[in-house]
Amino acid sequence: MAMKVDIVVVGGGHAGLEAALVGAKMGARVHMLTLLVDNMALASCNPAIGGLGKGHLVKEIDALGGVMGLLADQSALQLRTLNASKGPAVRGTRAQIDMDAYRILARNLALQTPNLSVSQEMVEALLLEGEEVVGVKTNVGKIYHAKKVILTTGTFLQGLVHIGTHQSQHGRFGESASIQLSKHLSALGLQVGRLKTGTCPRLAGHSIDFRDLEPHYGDPNPPKFSYKTQDFYPVQLPCFLTYTNPTTHAIIQANLHRAPMFSGQIESVGPRYCPSIEDKIQRFKDKERHQLFLEPQTRSQSEYYVNGLSTSLPFDIQEEVIHSIRGLENAHITRYGYAIEYDFVQPTELHHTLETKKIPNLYLAGQINGTTGYEEAAAQGLMAGINAALALGLGKDFQEKTFVLARNQAYIGVMIDDLVCKGTQEPYRMFTSRAEYRLLLREDNACFRLGAYAHALGLMDSRDYAKLQAQQAQITQAMHTLQHTTLTPNRQTLEKLQALNQAPFNEKCNGVFLAGRDGFEEQELRAFFACLQGLGSEVLEQIKIACKYHSYIEKQSASIAKMESMWETKIPQDFSFERITGLGLEAIEKLSKHRPKTLLEASYISGITPANLEVLQLYLHLHAKAQAVLS
Repeated sequence: MAMKVDIVVVGGGHAGLEAALVGAKMGARVHMLTLLVDNMALASCNPAIGGLGKGHLVKEIDALGGVMGLLADQSALQLRTLNASKGPAVRGTRAQIDMDAYRILARNLALQTPNLSVSQEMVEALLLEGEEVVGVKTNVGKIYHAKKVILTTGTFLQGLVHIGTHQSQHGRFGESASIQLSKHLSALGLQVGRLKTGTCPRLAGHSIDFRDLEPHYGDPNPPKFSYKTQDFYPVQLPCFLTYTNPTTHAIIQANLHRAPMFSGQIESVGPRYCPSIEDKIQRFKDKERHQLFLEPQTRSQSEYYVNGLSTSLPFDIQEEVIHSIRGLENAHITRYGYAIEYDFVQPTELHHTLETKKIPNLYLAGQINGTTGYEEAAAQGLMAGINAALALGLGKDFQEKTFVLARNQAYIGVMIDDLVCKGTQEPYRMFTSRAEYRLLLREDNACFRLGAYAHALGLMDSRDYAKLQAQQAQITQAMHTLQHTTLTPNRQTLEKLQALNQAPFNEKCNGVFLAGRDGFEEQELRAFFACLQGLGSEVLEQIKIACKYHSYIEKQSASIAKMESMWETKIPQDFSFERITGLGLEAIEKLSKHRPKTLLEASYISGITPANLEVLQLYLHLHAKAQAVLS
């Protein structure tokens, strides 16, 4: 007998886990289908969560009720704030995790969540009635009827693993690839492409000589990802730094003809920002060495991941390469590095909700959309799960039927907008440089930006939201007081500054200017400004950042307001795009076909660039003036 549920989630990776959990939390009956229950949310590449840009995504996932940040905190082996010496907009939290602990925590959470059931099966086909998805069929012949289906298939769609000339069909090495489903998606008319990624060798910990290697430790006061994490005192383990050398490079150079990336065996595009060691040797021939980080995969330190040595060279050459590196002369490879090619669906096939345009009720999330990385996948899974649940009429007090974050609201919004509007020809990775408004989209204010949405969706409890509101009120009040506090360099003020070991000032200023100084820490701020006494560390951090970057934040806020006003510009349904000479043929054809009602809708059309929108806005303005004269 066929099982009936509200949502079927296909795949149990980072995207699938978030999609299934958030759907169930919002009240949907969810069933997850995954190839191996024990490998749920497996860190199949490097054993780490977060980093530059990626840490922002994890904080946003956490703020919206996702679990990645909490699981990372609970399984952390080492935590650091990257770019700590730079401004708060570009800092990123990164955690080395115990990959076994992480997946076990994830599995147990999924199996114990109300409204969520899990089974170990492979989906081979979608079930359709007319053009709409109504369920799935698995490899054992079982049917699952569902109102919504979310595909989170990772690298499993026609996955092909390469180690030298050896090829095998796997989604991850040792796990079956999904062949039929990929063919089925193509047959349904979705634009399917091919991408490539790779991974590094793993080494037996006991076989590494650490004596001459440089240890790298976590931060003394480790950062955390989740606002739910309390009393955070993790026992941290070091990573170790070593380097390739001329001998290593010579071995690789002499065997490039056996490397699938260079022999022509692999034709698909890999991640530009995470090149293989073969690629690095070729591209940077002037470099005598490349750094490698040995990262523990579990707290037992029985295996280490060689970060920086992604490779698909034959196993014998991988062994030669490893043994040429200091500290690894006698190291034993427990898992060889490999490259994997896999199918993805061009994300221009999607709405911003991650529902496919051609097949209603079908959502895609994760690497199936051309992204790379656990964090990018988890963020998409969360958004797909929320939107599927909203489409079912669920979501506590949320008034809208869809949940789409704008580029000025979240890195999640930036990523999805990039994918849906621009598509991708290479694995997409999040960077802080992708966000136009990154000063406003910081890690530290993720909850302040997104907490109201989470609460309305039923994904943040009332106690946490009340605390957040109280903190926001304190920040608003303190900023108002500082802006209206005038300070003069009189004797009393200067003596107070001197007592706090702070430099004097020469001209009259307001409190915002002084509170934004680099020299003022929490203790000094409370001592100097009466309005800041009694405020907690989280609130003071927000106030200090707001003061330090006050003028820049005001400019970005004004820019956003102007942009939002522009988005509301209406496009008359009889407007002739053909008359606009500065648009170009492609833009004219797409605008004429889709007939957007506003500039915002026009911005969602694949291939319509910011330059096109500027030209269109100018012509709409001239058109409106001409109409006003005629009337």
